[in-house]
Amino acid sequence: MRFRAHDTFFIRKGWLYKGIKNVIEDKYVFMGASGNPMDILGIGSNMVKSLRYWLQAVGLTSEPTSGKRFQEITPFGNIIIEHDKYIEEIGTLWLLHYKLASNKDEATSWYYFFNEFRQSEFTRDDFITQLDAYIRINGEDEKSTRILTDDFNCIISTYVPRIKSNPEKVHPENNIDCPLGELSLIDILNKREKIYKKSIPKIEDIHPIIALAIIVDNADNNEIRISSILNDKCNAGKILNLDIIALTAILNRIEKKGYIEINRTAGLDVIKLSDTIKGKTRNERFLWCINEYYRILNN
Repeated sequence: MRFRAHDTFFIRKGWLYKGIKNVIEDKYVFMGASGNPMDILGIGSNMVKSLRYWLQAVGLTSEPTSGKRFQEITPFGNIIIEHDKYIEEIGTLWLLHYKLASNKDEATSWYYFFNEFRQSEFTRDDFITQLDAYIRINGEDEKSTRILTDDFNCIISTYVPRIKSNPEKVHPENNIDCPLGELSLIDILNKREKIYKKSIPKIEDIHPIIALAIIVDNADNNEIRISSILNDKCNAGKILNLDIIALTAILNRIEKKGYIEINRTAGLDVIKLSDTIKGKTRNERFLWCINEYYRILNN
């Protein structure tokens, strides 16, 4: 489990492109082997640490766990660089969100919020109290309230645009928002009381092949129970804040594209993967879906 590795800085627009661009040019850029990373990246020292963390948390880069440290682009990251290096497509944002919200080891609070935290309407104290209990139950060392509060605040800043939270302080040309705010996964229910809610995003904003990428990345078989897609940790239902109605609508769209067949025979609600996807490993299926998404966009 890892907490507050972001150093209170959420992902800013342009940060991820800046990071991957410089990692491509110098895999030691964050380690300072070729010069001061603050000068190279044009951000402060704490932001440098934060960006180094975020690149890994969203799956764009990785670092060796032993030996000399450096960053390298992941296979997932290479696809993003090839097709959407400026992180502009909504599908790219969904994929980055999936990587972040399923990253139990490196982004524990994000994982907990989307996969374990059951309240749809909540306050900061609700989240912190339950996250603290989750940490204790799992035998981890106790974390200070400040650390958990910083994680909560960063989650809110990740998914709630500042035009909603502090409209009076936002300049029209300000780019400080996190791009994941476009996904509309969290909203403000009561600003005065600071009550938030998990929101079901617009179904039309979720491309069918993006949802399929999440589903196949959590499946070992060619037949997948719809109940698993809805309820299993890190699967589409949890990660995308979907109820059964929204999930059914998305699955129908995936079926119309020919990627799956929905089978409700004898009360067994399952989806069957198409022959195009069968025969691949989980990771191969995931990367195939991502490439297919960009192929469709470019045609």
